[in-house]
Amino acid sequence: MKIRTLLWCLMSIVAFCMSAQNNVAEEVAWVVGDEPIFKSDIEEQYQQALYERIPIDGNPYCVIPERMAIEKLFLHQAKIDTVEISNSTVTQSVDARINYFIANLGSREKVEEYFRKPMPELREQLMDVVRDQYTIQEVQRKLTSNIKATPSDVRKFFSTIPKDSLPMIPQQVEVKIITINPVIPQQEIDDVKARLREYTQKVNDGESEFSTLAILYSEDGSSTYGGEVGFRGRAELLPEYAAAAFNLNDTKRVSKIVETEAGFHIIQLIEKRGDRVNTRHILLRPKVAQKDIDDALVKLDSLRTDILAQKNGITFENAALYISQDKDSKNNNGVMLNEKEHSNLFEMADLPSEVGKVVATMQPGEISKPFVMMNPKTNRQQVAIVKLSKRNEAHRADFADDYQVLKDLYENHKRQEIIEKWIKEKQKTTYVYIEEGWRNCEFQYNWLNINKE
Repeated sequence: MKIRTLLWCLMSIVAFCMSAQNNVAEEVAWVVGDEPIFKSDIEEQYQQALYERIPIDGNPYCVIPERMAIEKLFLHQAKIDTVEISNSTVTQSVDARINYFIANLGSREKVEEYFRKPMPELREQLMDVVRDQYTIQEVQRKLTSNIKATPSDVRKFFSTIPKDSLPMIPQQVEVKIITINPVIPQQEIDDVKARLREYTQKVNDGESEFSTLAILYSEDGSSTYGGEVGFRGRAELLPEYAAAAFNLNDTKRVSKIVETEAGFHIIQLIEKRGDRVNTRHILLRPKVAQKDIDDALVKLDSLRTDILAQKNGITFENAALYISQDKDSKNNNGVMLNEKEHSNLFEMADLPSEVGKVVATMQPGEISKPFVMMNPKTNRQQVAIVKLSKRNEAHRADFADDYQVLKDLYENHKRQEIIEKWIKEKQKTTYVYIEEGWRNCEFQYNWLNINKE
């Protein structure tokens, strides 16, 4: 994998240098309608695909221009339908991409160096690219919005799929959990706050840069980037953090200490842009003493004994409601929610690692002994017991047990059919010209025999 990635990067650099030496900025490869596709645009998309490690199935100098030609068909339709995408939607996506680039390359300067463009120019280009992507998605959504799958449709579709071609459904489990957060001594909290006040004083006095202190002391992953978290909207930040960040106006001052479920923060404003804000922060988490962890383990072990003995009619489910400190599951009989799939079922790899290790050896109905785990949202230590409710072994998709999977498969199949039919019809009414040297390809669609001159 590393060798292949290195080869991709080398190919990208060579392609870029060749395009610069040959001055191909205005060399046209394709024309779709009245829209040209320049060789330089193809090279740039190739470079972007390499950087983001997006696989290209086939010759990139065939696949990429054809994909761009298809995009132009959709964009032309968008003009006819007057499809509009809000600026806030585009800006949010662009900010996320730039934050991703900064996180992977290390700094804004390195991003500019990599793309050989100043940040404002890169941002402007990404705004156009992202707006086009959302526009195309909206046209496709409108084309396929009338798809409605009935059980009869799904059953017929299911009957046409060879048994050995049915999708594999991996092993899935439903897990209930009770957690307790060990008590943190007040002295530990006071010590953390004292350290943060010290950092604030150093910044306000001009003795230290906030970013330097973040690199040295912050316990958040953003410390590598001087505490910078990138442009975020309110909904993307913890509520207490968002309230403090959006109230900041002076980029040289530091917020008061802010407590969230992740720990204690001090925050510095970098830039506000509409309903989004870019900040840097220093996060410190009060440490849990081993004695307090041991006390929580004893408490949960005693609770487990009472549940197993059905003492006073106590069950795992009502104990979760009254005792658990896991706010996402306590009101749902303790059932853990798979937020990624919006389901109660987890593949083993999607469970928190400590939970997965415990559940791997359990049978349905069993309740584990108490164990220590890291809260995946706050990265704080907590103590837990879990109950394995059910385990579905890996199997080929079945109509009775996996109807939703098959329904999604059917709907995706119908969407693809509609879109492919639309593309072929749109080709017939659109002028397409491909320059010599760009025609020797196995295209997905028939471009060479339409609009013959």
